[in-house]
Amino acid sequence: MSKKLKIFLGISYLFILSIFLYFTFLHIELSRLNDFSYYKEVQLNLENFILDNIYINLLIFFIFSVVWVSLLGFATPLLIISGILFGKWYGTFISLIAISVGTLILYIITNFFFKDLVNELLKKKFLKYITLFNKYEFYYFFIFRFTGGLGLPFPLQNTLPVIFNIKKINYFFASILGFVPGFFIWNTIGSGINMFIKNSESFSFIKLLASKEIYMPILMFLIFVIITLFIKKKFFNVKDK
Repeated sequence: MSKKLKIFLGISYLFILSIFLYFTFLHIELSRLNDFSYYKEVQLNLENFILDNIYINLLIFFIFSVVWVSLLGFATPLLIISGILFGKWYGTFISLIAISVGTLILYIITNFFFKDLVNELLKKKFLKYITLFNKYEFYYFFIFRFTGGLGLPFPLQNTLPVIFNIKKINYFFASILGFVPGFFIWNTIGSGINMFIKNSESFSFIKLLASKEIYMPILMFLIFVIITLFIKKKFFNVKDK
């Protein structure tokens, strides 16, 4: 049964991704990709479309994000897109809720169907952390989320907690709180890209990096990385038994 579900999830993921890419490229004029004015037109059209249908578009983005993440999708592209489409504040809010729900669904699916497989593959590698998580479940999982999941790929971050047998309510709220700073930074970068396209007459990578809307969140990101490295060393520096 788990094998059939795994195949179903894989096919569903590819199907959704294919539809998304199809409709995306359907509206892209490939011959104008080198023309910056084309991106300004796209930005203006997107902005008008989003503002005219803000609640519907938020709902569509929410549903797509939940399905995307629950089918092992990565978060960063969604965060940048939500920042571009909805701005840093609305983008952070909708992506935070949607991705947190998606990760919870993925956790439930993995815990129900693939628990034995995950334990077999990962338990020995992360055995030294089990005692920490079992003793201070919410606290350590919040730190785990806050620090970017110890550098693990996002889909693995969402399935690894199966070996710690974390309660669903702790999983969800520790995720949603731990995600906040990182999600805000990526949405701010997406919003900055949108503002740069809107306000610039020509593209320059140097101008892009020099714009306040971009270099400020990048600086925030670098500071955040340094903080997370310190936190990892302090809270997850556990010697192998």
